[in-house]
Amino acid sequence: MNSDRQAVSVLGLGSMGSALAAALLDSGHPTTVWNRTADKARPLVDRGALPAATPGEAIAASPLVVACVLDHQVLRSLLDPLGGSVAGKSLVNLTSGTPEQAHDTLAWARSHGADLLDGAAMTTPPGVGSPEVMFLYSGSRAVFDTYRPALAALGDPLYLGPDAGTASLHDAALLGLMWSAMTGWLHGTALVGAEKTEATAFTPLAIRWLGTVSGFLTTYASQVDAGRYPGDDATVDVQIAAVDHLIHASAARGLHNGLPELLKGAMERARAAGHGSDSYASVIEVLRNPAGGR
Repeated sequence: MNSDRQAVSVLGLGSMGSALAAALLDSGHPTTVWNRTADKARPLVDRGALPAATPGEAIAASPLVVACVLDHQVLRSLLDPLGGSVAGKSLVNLTSGTPEQAHDTLAWARSHGADLLDGAAMTTPPGVGSPEVMFLYSGSRAVFDTYRPALAALGDPLYLGPDAGTASLHDAALLGLMWSAMTGWLHGTALVGAEKTEATAFTPLAIRWLGTVSGFLTTYASQVDAGRYPGDDATVDVQIAAVDHLIHASAARGLHNGLPELLKGAMERARAAGHGSDSYASVIEVLRNPAGGR
């Protein structure tokens, strides 16, 4: 069971499921695959995967079962008819969902004698298999430790704790960070693009700036944990003045200002709650308590 060539079954061969199965094959793991549309398995079978005709056949083929389907409703429609046939199996769920859905799936698995590790792939399919990308896991530590070689074939496996919902919660938080950062970059690209600066010229500056911003996050993290926000670098009042410059420059060039206006609104609520002379980290207080702030 601790061999580096652990047998794995993969349920679901969409873009992500196919990438997961391919990475397992590339790492030498005997891999059984199943998909509702059997034709999707053919490229993987040509590479050495074993096809399963049914989900039950796939689950019977391996002690470790990785599921990656459209959503939890589809996942349960596959698992519910199998009942006790999953007893003794280790399930790794990489289907996107909520912490509450992860808890429900864990309860189902335990009621049928299976163990569950819930996970989140912090990458798109082309990144699967790279040791640079994160795969977040929570739930059964025994499954994580036992099958770490197989999990490592997918990406860098990070265990976040025994609560099955923790990986989904972190997934949502990190996706929010990604969308905010990417939309900020797109807004900035549109702004400089209005003056004929190409995205390829602006982006190296943006990436370098994000390196500096990461330092701000490290500084502010301890402030957030302590609940104290010394404004010794730049206060909320200063940030409000600065975001006004962005809003003016954008409006003058005909850009949509929804994002900077949203940011300014959060800063103004923080100032109204008494955080004008505090650091930008104090904005978390109005995010935590929209009706108040202290």
